[in-house]
Amino acid sequence: MNKPKQLTFPWTRTNKSSFENFYIDQKNSHLLSIISNKILSDDIYIFGINNSGKTYLLQSLCNFYSKHNKTALFLPIKEIISHGVGILDSIENSDLICLDGLENIIANEEWETAVFNLINNTLNNKCRLVFSSSIEGSNNIFSLPDLDSRIKKLQSYELYPVDDANLENALKHIANLSSINLGEREAKYLLTYSKRNISDLVNILEGLDQLSMEKKKRISIPLIKEII
Repeated sequence: MNKPKQLTFPWTRTNKSSFENFYIDQKNSHLLSIISNKILSDDIYIFGINNSGKTYLLQSLCNFYSKHNKTALFLPIKEIISHGVGILDSIENSDLICLDGLENIIANEEWETAVFNLINNTLNNKCRLVFSSSIEGSNNIFSLPDLDSRIKKLQSYELYPVDDANLENALKHIANLSSINLGEREAKYLLTYSKRNISDLVNILEGLDQLSMEKKKRISIPLIKEII
């Protein structure tokens, strides 16, 4: 039986995240080259401040694996933690497992043990683990010493937020790739009156695109005001 390209669960949703649509700030070019390399399969730990694009990057990696006929599983820990640790049972046969928001299991003995067991279970498989967190992995962050030790042994990379000076270029880049017609005035208005981080800007752009199609109107400042 052929393996499904992408494993799905009730909390997951179809997304269009891709490396092509990820704006590459110069400081992140090395990380992107590592994570998108089809040859490399090492487990890695990605950290960065909130809204720096970690979730988008992990979703892009899952979609990248799916396009190459490999099984990929994206697990947003903040959303799945209430479902219990049984979610992690028998998933080590996947090609890729992305655990997003590892900071959410800190001091949770049951979940820390489950993640440690998952790491052990994947050792004899060709499953790649990619973790993201808002906390640097070199810090002592987990109550379970064994998990702390395993995380520290992983290659760790920081995902930097897009420089403030580059936000307008990033906004235009994302809009162009998504065929969203965003004028100069509208882009500047967005950057002036919305949160200046790439995650929120992407969400606003997607909302604007949908609202524009629903109302059959071009994206304008009055339309932007309805979103923000």
